Amino acid sequence: MNQEKQIYEREINDDKLTIGNQKFDSRFLLGTGRYHNLQEAIKSIEVSKASIVTVAVRRMQNTKSIQKSNLIDILDWNKLWLLPNTAGCETAEEAIRLAALGLEINNRIGQFNNKFIKLEVISDSKYLLPDPIGTLKAAEYLVNKGFIVLPYIYPDPMLAKQLEDIGCHAVMPLGSPIGSGQGLQNLYNIKMIIENSSIPVIVDAGIGSASEANEAMEIGSSAILLNTAVAKSKNPKVMAEAMKLGIISGRKCYLAGIMKKRNSGKPSSPTGGLLKIIN
Repeated sequence: MNQEKQIYEREINDDKLTIGNQKFDSRFLLGTGRYHNLQEAIKSIEVSKASIVTVAVRRMQNTKSIQKSNLIDILDWNKLWLLPNTAGCETAEEAIRLAALGLEINNRIGQFNNKFIKLEVISDSKYLLPDPIGTLKAAEYLVNKGFIVLPYIYPDPMLAKQLEDIGCHAVMPLGSPIGSGQGLQNLYNIKMIIENSSIPVIVDAGIGSASEANEAMEIGSSAILLNTAVAKSKNPKVMAEAMKLGIISGRKCYLAGIMKKRNSGKPSSPTGGLLKIIN
């Protein structure tokens, strides 16, 4: 029993997020958009202790966007891992082109072995729901080209399995629409994806509070990616820390094993040896 406990303790202490052949200390992935200024973004990233930050390739292409250019130049890429994303792409073909540009940006910052890409194909301009057919098409092409593909998807368990089968290295089901802050509206589907996946399941989009991030981790999600909840809070630095703690807490709960719920109460104190009062 003691040996089993020691093995369990080692597993908890060495609990790292593994995507492809890379290991990361943090299970918090943070976006870099929508902050009021550059300083807010940098401070939030520092406080979050995130290992991975994601930046839209379209933004990095825009040379007029001094803020985004400086962010890439200022951040310490010896400590952080860049996850370029194809946000803004409406077709598989657009996403494939931007993925290639993302690879060039990784090389520019010195991450020559970084072939990560967050794949987004979104043709729905109102609800920003990802296109499953376009995503699957682009994912298959990019996997065959050697990319480490993390596709952003609606929480469809069958699609998640198909993406895993073609070689994607993680799946990123949405909790609710991007930037909505509606939380985990698709919790049951996400649970099914987690139960049937042998690759990391990263909940992405819709999370608005630390309790929602915690809940996603408690059910076994591998990591959380969010942006708006931090960037648009009154104090992004404090919110980044709150999210970090919620994610850590949820992961520890999951690893510890959450007690089963009961329909009735059960005393936590011993019931034997109680004093009987004799009238």
